[in-house]
Amino acid sequence: MRAEPSEPEVLPQLDPLDVGRVRSLLAAAAAADGAEAASEDARLALTAPARPGLAHVLLRARGDGTGAGDGTGAGDSTGDGAGDGGGDGGLLGYAQVAADPGVSPDAPPGAPAAPPGATAELVVAPSARGAGLGGLLAGAVERTAAATAPGPLRAWSHADSPAAAALAARRGYRRARELWRMARPLGDGAPPLPALAVPEGVRLRAFRAGRDEEAWLALNARAFATHPEQGRWTLADLRARQGEPWYDPSGVVLAEDAADGRLLASHWTKEPGDGTGEVYVVGVDPDAQGRGLGTAVVLAGLHLLAARGHRLVRLYVEGDSAAARRLYTRLGFEHAGSDVLYERRV
Repeated sequence: MRAEPSEPEVLPQLDPLDVGRVRSLLAAAAAADGAEAASEDARLALTAPARPGLAHVLLRARGDGTGAGDGTGAGDSTGDGAGDGGGDGGLLGYAQVAADPGVSPDAPPGAPAAPPGATAELVVAPSARGAGLGGLLAGAVERTAAATAPGPLRAWSHADSPAAAALAARRGYRRARELWRMARPLGDGAPPLPALAVPEGVRLRAFRAGRDEEAWLALNARAFATHPEQGRWTLADLRARQGEPWYDPSGVVLAEDAADGRLLASHWTKEPGDGTGEVYVVGVDPDAQGRGLGTAVVLAGLHLLAARGHRLVRLYVEGDSAAARRLYTRLGFEHAGSDVLYERRV
């Protein structure tokens, strides 16, 4: 029998048990959809302390006996109340609303300003789909965003499912942005990687933790000066990723000027622990473009991932970035799906 939902519960912060329940819900949705159910920023925010503009929306089964989380503990535990949306301790759905904060005073010079309004992510438990719960969550998200950050509301659909597209259309959203997911096999039986050629006057090396952070952030801000999320990373954002289990400074490939040591390009590879690798962040200083640096650092990272035994590597790239898509296609990547950002005003 399908569980009946309670009223959506809006919290400024998740307690440890609810962090675990949400993570389990996200894992179940990812397994069902073949794509991550939430962005990295949203996953990191699950354990974040309460802050203005951040809200968590929980859709519980009516009478599930879990009680409401009090939202007082930051929570770093995964909890034990996993559930799949139909059992005790489970969630039927989860959403997160984050008011875009503008440019942090801690951001590097040149970092782009955040667009006004808020960004949301919504997920319904696979076992609870088809019963209108997406609309119930969306309504709670829209009310929350209108109260905290009126203006444009952006909502991610990470698998770009027909159901999500239909829900967006019914509620007046337009398709505003597409993020391509691309993938390439590595190792035995896969197309061989091209040989690595380092441009003249350039030296490749690994990231030095504790020494390269400020230079890397400055490069990141310049390389992503028009990117709505990546370009405004602060040292706190970088430290948050460095604290993740998958972080490895030896997997961050830097290209520097051999004469003066100036940082020119970077490829941060990621090894999530599932046997795959990821082209995580690739940035080239605008003043150094046209020298083959992007190809060089990407290939250096791919050879590194192959040497570490990964059989598949994934990446995300803006759907309208034709030059980047051409580069990755030349290197053997193929389109594996899309994440779509929908937008409307609230």
